[in-house]
Amino acid sequence: MTQQISHASPHPDHTEPALTGVRNFRDVGGLPTVDGRQVRPGVLFRSGHLAHATADDAAFLASLGLHTVFDFRNAADIKVEGPDVALPGVRNVNIPLTDPADGAEFWAMVHHGDLDELRAALDQGQAAGRMIASYRTIITTRTAEHARVLTALATESVPALMHCAAGKDRAGLSIAVTLLAVGVTPEAIEADYLKSAAAHRRYKVRRHSDAADAMSPEVLELIGPLFDARASYLAAAFETIEETWGDTERYLTEGLGLAPELRERLRTRLLTD
Repeated sequence: MTQQISHASPHPDHTEPALTGVRNFRDVGGLPTVDGRQVRPGVLFRSGHLAHATADDAAFLASLGLHTVFDFRNAADIKVEGPDVALPGVRNVNIPLTDPADGAEFWAMVHHGDLDELRAALDQGQAAGRMIASYRTIITTRTAEHARVLTALATESVPALMHCAAGKDRAGLSIAVTLLAVGVTPEAIEADYLKSAAAHRRYKVRRHSDAADAMSPEVLELIGPLFDARASYLAAAFETIEETWGDTERYLTEGLGLAPELRERLRTRLLTD
């Protein structure tokens, strides 16, 4: 996938600066927990990839005092978009949350396919169904990766920024799992996730087909669910946790193997007193 350069938010603030080449950036500080605490501002950030960051963008990111950038892209993503810009003194950890060849033919069809191919693959709810299936799969098959991230956050890796390509799906789920682990309310997790659907944050695909209808309204409608953030996608992830482990506590302790003392360290690092 390729990315269009983002436009500044009409209402930039500390959590949503006017970055030029980095899309979907925000600080998740301030989100409430079920026990009345909040995520501490300035310790956990999320965004799209950093490969197109301008010098000013990089200077802003460097000013955050980041310890670690978690990059959830796979090798195919990085080949298309490029590596992240280097930030002085910041550790970059690549943890692919999809296999290197996962969906290569599918995404080639999205970029180059004609209308009949797109209809066959994406019409009648198939596009949204693919997204839901992907969210479910990441939850059930990437427990080791999510446990690795949470362990790193609990021990040393904050402040941290998590990103994938768009900052919506792989990073969105990693942020959601982190927020679940420290007790943020499901409603607040969903509200933060849905911010990625805003027009100025969305990841934009560029079609490379020469067909006359390459970017027709029908094509845009067919591929739209792939680049959207929908409550149903995140709900599928939460439902998968319930179906597989019974509840969030068992998911965290049995699925991710997080000991109570590690979770408490995580809460101490990420939450206000």
